[in-house]
Amino acid sequence: EVQLQASGGGLVQAGGSLRVSCTASGFIFDDYAIGWFRQAPGKEREAISCIYSSDGSTYYSDSVKGRFTISSDTAKNTVYLQMNSLKPEDTAIYYCAADRKWVYCAGFQYGMDYWGNGTQVTVSS
Repeated sequence: EVQLQASGGGLVQAGGSLRVSCTASGFIFDDYAIGWFRQAPGKEREAISCIYSSDGSTYYSDSVKGRFTISSDTAKNTVYLQMNSLKPEDTAIYYCAADRKWVYCAGFQYGMDYWGNGTQVTVSS
């Protein structure tokens, strides 16, 4: 059974940093694209980052590029999203998701088969 568990959210001041984690189980980690999405109140879900661990391919949306870094630890089946220079507009519930069909993360924005729980990130001004 594929399972994804997100953790690490919290409250941080603008300009600060936070790292969220996504621990996966039930599938071969390297064969899947692992993505991070976020959804703020009243807004559509946004695909912000993805990693394809078998070759290291990564993707960042324009809204987080240069501030967020995605990485993976295949030994721990965990993907991390390091978030720096946080802004109040980064406030959202952050979700991780996985899908085998999005090789090199190409197309992951169109949806993922497996979703984890969300973790709340709140950035105060």
